[in-house]
Amino acid sequence: MKSPKVKKEKADRPQYEETEKTYEELVANVNDIAQPLASRKLSKKLYKCVKKAAKVKQIRRGVKEVQKFINKGEKGIVVLAGDTLPIDVYSHLPVLCEDNNLPYAYIPSKMDLGAAAGSKRPTCVIMIKPHEDYQEAYTDCLDEVQSLNLPV
Repeated sequence: MKSPKVKKEKADRPQYEETEKTYEELVANVNDIAQPLASRKLSKKLYKCVKKAAKVKQIRRGVKEVQKFINKGEKGIVVLAGDTLPIDVYSHLPVLCEDNNLPYAYIPSKMDLGAAAGSKRPTCVIMIKPHEDYQEAYTDCLDEVQSLNLPV
């Protein structure tokens, strides 16, 4: 007779504590090109706006998709993650945004950006398109992102 298989309990596996990093800890890992960097308050507003936009499918996610729609002339706020390595992956996007008069801002964490978009994967670039369902949050974010000082 075969002996029944015994399932291993979760207690046998090492537990990894997922502690949320503070804004200052995240900013310490940001790239050199991450200018203009959103403040803690603006980052939270942008995350909320991304969440609302993702619910009504009004976001563009990823370098290829965002680049394609910038070139097609689509309007919106471009949110870039500041901790993406290597920086060559998306270093051309701020130039594209400036050429097309699109507002853009860096936030400290690609993990948080991916989570806000409703994805389990980290995301380094997202474009938030305007929509009437979250118009107030969008215009609020748009005004603050446009008021950030662009690097020279």
